[in-house]
Amino acid sequence: MDKKVTVVGAGNVGATAAQRLCEKELCDVVLVDIVEGVPQGKSLDLTEAAPIEKHDAHVTGANAYDATEGSDIVIITAGIPRKPGMSRDDLISTNAGIVKKVTQEVAKRSPNAVLIIVSNPLDAMCHVAYDASGFAKNKVIGMAGVLDSARFRAFIAMELNVSVESTHAFVLGGHGDTMVPLPRYSTVAGIPITELMSKERIDALVKRTANGGAEIVSLLKTGSAYYAPASAAVEMAESILKDKKKVLPCAAYLQGEYGFKDLFIGVPVKLGAAGVEQIIEIKLTAEEKAALQKSANAVEELKAVLKKIGS
Repeated sequence: MDKKVTVVGAGNVGATAAQRLCEKELCDVVLVDIVEGVPQGKSLDLTEAAPIEKHDAHVTGANAYDATEGSDIVIITAGIPRKPGMSRDDLISTNAGIVKKVTQEVAKRSPNAVLIIVSNPLDAMCHVAYDASGFAKNKVIGMAGVLDSARFRAFIAMELNVSVESTHAFVLGGHGDTMVPLPRYSTVAGIPITELMSKERIDALVKRTANGGAEIVSLLKTGSAYYAPASAAVEMAESILKDKKKVLPCAAYLQGEYGFKDLFIGVPVKLGAAGVEQIIEIKLTAEEKAALQKSANAVEELKAVLKKIGS
């Protein structure tokens, strides 16, 4: 394959992303993890599935970073989940250290790569990767809006008993309970959902979308979502690798757009070979602007924690 993608973190999200990349035959994949044997074992397993799935993508497992050299995209999923008794500041501090080190390693070896950040807290980790890489702002992107919009689309399809392929939705803002689903811009075959269901039902779906990750955690008990997050990261990677120029909601570094400066937050962007090729500004109502401001304030709080811990 003439394209190469590194996935850092061979846990559920990373391994599933590697699987999706291979089976879509988008690129060769390097799977990196600090645990000896895990990336090698999962890579070998994926390689042995290739004859059945009928793809010729090469998969390499590694504990070090030399094999990642010359990657077109690096998807960073590394980090720890929040554990009982752990404060948000503890989680940010631990994961900021991990993401900073990972980013420095991959940036050294793949200076022209686009970074897709999946590690949590997502918006804060985008800032860490941006600072650690020294890359241009269009080369560092957070995966959040694609996942949150997919959840909203799934719930719309379930509610109306229609194909998910007919649903389109936009979720802006930070990745968390302050995200901003936009029903006005969410449609079924071009028809706004505001014409297809009551405000009460829409509000219920918006709430379920904001709590989408927590709902899965409460059901799994010992883990968190990984199929949909992996798919979301791979959709972003595909648009970049194929220069498709898809318009997707992603965490992008704003420099005045939507009234925010020096802040990663979820907005519609055009994703192509150069990464973020355009930030698309849409008109928001006063209520939507207020919700987005609230979301931005939450991200600013995360930034303040990063500054406090020196990341």
